[in-house]
Amino acid sequence: MEFKRHLAATLDKWMFRKKILIITGARQVGKTTLLQDLLEKSNKPTLYINAEEPANKQLFAGLSVASLRHMIGNNELIVIDEAQQIENIGLCLKMMADNFKEKQIIATGSSALEIADKIFEPLTGRHFLFHLYPFSLSEIYDMNQQMQLRDNLHWHLVHGLYPDAVLNKEDAEIYVKSLAGSYLYKDVLAWKDIRKPELLDKLLQLLAHQMGNEVSMHELATQLKVKSDTVETYIDLLEKSFVVYRLRSHSTNDRKEVSKMKKIYFWDNGIRNAIIDNFKPLALRNDSGALWENFIVTERIKMNHYKQKNTKSKFWRSMQQQEVDYVETEQDEIRAYEMKWNPLQKTRITKAFTNLYPNASTEMISPDHYVSFVY
Repeated sequence: MEFKRHLAATLDKWMFRKKILIITGARQVGKTTLLQDLLEKSNKPTLYINAEEPANKQLFAGLSVASLRHMIGNNELIVIDEAQQIENIGLCLKMMADNFKEKQIIATGSSALEIADKIFEPLTGRHFLFHLYPFSLSEIYDMNQQMQLRDNLHWHLVHGLYPDAVLNKEDAEIYVKSLAGSYLYKDVLAWKDIRKPELLDKLLQLLAHQMGNEVSMHELATQLKVKSDTVETYIDLLEKSFVVYRLRSHSTNDRKEVSKMKKIYFWDNGIRNAIIDNFKPLALRNDSGALWENFIVTERIKMNHYKQKNTKSKFWRSMQQQEVDYVETEQDEIRAYEMKWNPLQKTRITKAFTNLYPNASTEMISPDHYVSFVY
């Protein structure tokens, strides 16, 4: 079974525009498959390099225009998969961009930790950056498959949307646990020689149980018996390895609104549930509301990214602890949303918010009303 990735059309649009295309994304989200599909449809002579293979790293050992020209040859499309594995890759790509403008160069990376240091700075003004997430609902189910989506929604809330899980539903738990145990550590622990996997384990457990809630660095540090700076560093590493992300608070009035707190989310429900080793069905869980909020907010962020919307994602809380789950700002427009797992639960956006932002649009997002929110 194959699913069409939204990013494929975007990449096709930006091919051969004299810019290097950089594709980031966690391991196993389908970057290599996306590239292979792109190459199959291209009629250009292509050079594909898997940078994780030791022999291929040597191709870039002699950093010179002459050696790069010899390597590229007559190929017009050059793809470097997991580019961060190559020493001096940023300078290599810069030389390619400056000396082979007629070529299209694509580089992928699974860790923003190394990409930021090795690639982005040397390539200033020479690249476009794209991100590939685990599957989106709209990549699996088109608008004519809403009944199938309804039948499978509970499954996705527990097992997530990683391709290996979706394509192997009977063994999804095994695949997701394997992903959580391998990619979480491969990039994070390798970065700057971090040698405290037990601390990372404990931190992830705490974050998993606080998913969708505001997190206090001080409280986490106290529980872990480490410094707050250490917790901040580890969460930053987890963000840059595409395991978790944080939403900042929306605030225009420091006297009435919380401005410094952040909420923590996981990029995939399945990974979060693997961390706490809980794949029980929703009927047997007490965290269905948190799973729904994490899932649907993440789907919304994916959609906005793929549609290349200039949207900022936040949450809102007043000094009196009234809260709005999710707030979007786009130019002068403000949209506020409450995520409710129980569609029968009568609720509305707090007046504390609507009084401050009377022009904001408001909406409840429940399992009975969410398709337009993520499609």
